[in-house]
Amino acid sequence: MTGTTQSSAHLDPRRRKILFRAWHRGMREMDLILGSFADDEIATLSEAELDALDELMNENDQDLFKWIVGEIPVPTERNRPIFRRILAHRKAMKF
Repeated sequence: MTGTTQSSAHLDPRRRKILFRAWHRGMREMDLILGSFADDEIATLSEAELDALDELMNENDQDLFKWIVGEIPVPTERNRPIFRRILAHRKAMKF
């Protein structure tokens, strides 16, 4: 089960790959956070934003989760607009 509610049929291959990676993190909490963000935003992200998201998803899930929930400070090099968008999206989520 991926959890996604979106069809990726209309997306280009790169966006489909990023959407898949967002829903298959290895840590369910990160699947929900990144997956739901990708569901809502993937179709409208610019190439630069896709680059930043792709790079951010190379980080360790435990670290990402701790940054998102505020358990540890976000490193300066990761506190970019895409991270702040993910953070705002997570705060708007209902779980």
